[in-house]
Amino acid sequence: MSGVSAPLPDRIRPVSFDDIVGQSRLLGPGGLLRRIVENGHIPNMVFHGPPGTGKTTAAGIIAEKTSRTLHRLNATTAGIADIKAITDSLDTLLTPCGALVYLDEIQYFNKKQQQSLLEFMENGKITLIASTTENPYFYVYGAVLSRASVFEFTRPSPEEIAPAVRRAFRLCAGETGGEVTLEDGVAEYIARACGGDVRKAVTAAELLAAAAPLGAPLAVSLQDAAEIMRGKAATYDRDGDGHYDILSAYQKSLRGSDPDAAVHYLGRLLEAGDMASACRRLLVCACEDVGLAYPQIIPIVKSCVDSAERLGLPEARIPLACGALLVATSPKSNSAVAAIDAALADIREGGGGEIPAYLKDGNYEGAKKLGRAVGYKYPHDFPDNYTQQQYLPDALRGREYYTPGENKAEQTAERYWEIVRKNTKPQ
Repeated sequence: MSGVSAPLPDRIRPVSFDDIVGQSRLLGPGGLLRRIVENGHIPNMVFHGPPGTGKTTAAGIIAEKTSRTLHRLNATTAGIADIKAITDSLDTLLTPCGALVYLDEIQYFNKKQQQSLLEFMENGKITLIASTTENPYFYVYGAVLSRASVFEFTRPSPEEIAPAVRRAFRLCAGETGGEVTLEDGVAEYIARACGGDVRKAVTAAELLAAAAPLGAPLAVSLQDAAEIMRGKAATYDRDGDGHYDILSAYQKSLRGSDPDAAVHYLGRLLEAGDMASACRRLLVCACEDVGLAYPQIIPIVKSCVDSAERLGLPEARIPLACGALLVATSPKSNSAVAAIDAALADIREGGGGEIPAYLKDGNYEGAKKLGRAVGYKYPHDFPDNYTQQQYLPDALRGREYYTPGENKAEQTAERYWEIVRKNTKPQ
């Protein structure tokens, strides 16, 4: 294999839509993108999805099937001048069907560069396929998106990746003239551990093949596969779209009372070393989603977070798992956040008005002359430490922000106050 220069993912790259792993929704028989290509009308397109899901491969097959010259550029190193050079040379190239420009990682083009693409997209000299691993609606300029069709490439399942891994091993063995023997479960393990990245899985097969003794049959053990794939499943970018997807799934699992999903996404965050985000979302959920249904949870979860920060990873996983499971399995109420948001909405719309004079500060000389704190009723001077009194400004008199949640703690408190108010005599 030493004489073969191209990486295995390039040597094994599919040459037809049927060979692309895991994108049958787009590229399988009857798939939308495949039908568009087979009809011969290729629009400007944006491909988005995780690495190793077939975006570049699909662009190459599209060029081949439509008899177009494919020009590959990467936005990390290319610029508008490179695209202009392609269009300037079109008359001298054998491109009767036009040129197809594949611009990888378009998110690295700034707004001005992306705006400059519009000229080339509109004059018809080229057909642009831009790709990105980020959410295009966050990173691609709106005018570009409005002139392109957006297609999402998703992570293939382990069941879809495993055959590609076996094929990679067979190719490696064939190139050395030998045979390949895989311990039971090797291909399946690599397919699971690659995090949905087919390129990563195929590269792992190539590295395992390279580790075989020269002249010996290719035998791959599950232990070697586990060693080569160590840490490969973690696909995480703290500044990328995937970061917020995991955080969103983590918080929604906590809110949705699914303890298994909660610890799964907590594990993803911790495996990526992002303990800070895991702690912050856990505290938010304790207050926002459990809240008054179990108010003691707030100091408990705070204690779990403090313990985690004191311990550091890997031990931090234990108190954080305790906190996450407690939040997930606790009764839920968002009455507190609903109340404060309703109050803030009134305030931001100009609602409020003058604070009643008897509630104002009276702890200074001359306060009584101004009517400050005069007539205030001190609740502890009355039975049950309560007396009827208006606290809201006149403009908001009778406004109700808080509605007790349907849970034991808040309903118990509500029944208590119903009794107290009923027994309170007007003063």
